[in-house]
Amino acid sequence: MKDLIAYCGLDCEKCDARKATIQDDDTLRREVAKLWSELNGVEITAEMIHCTGCRVPGAKTPYCDGLCPIRACAREKGYATCGDCPACADCPTLGMVTANNPEARSNLKS
Repeated sequence: MKDLIAYCGLDCEKCDARKATIQDDDTLRREVAKLWSELNGVEITAEMIHCTGCRVPGAKTPYCDGLCPIRACAREKGYATCGDCPACADCPTLGMVTANNPEARSNLKS
């Protein structure tokens, strides 16, 4: 599995937060912060948009680093991704992502 597939199956290579970090693009950081603030109903600042990817060394957004229940669970259990977990198909926590993202579920199966 590619290192840039997150624990939940999302493809970090497609993530605008990662793109902004890799490209050091402050305009994209502001755009991501604005969108994520609107989607999540909390204030997210451009300064928070620093991430190299969920499962690779380097910077993480505050949510991914310490608040994401999916990442915390997989790391605690020692799984490379949630695809390694026998409860993957029925996990309500993982379902927060995969229910509306068939690509993430497919990434976990490969």
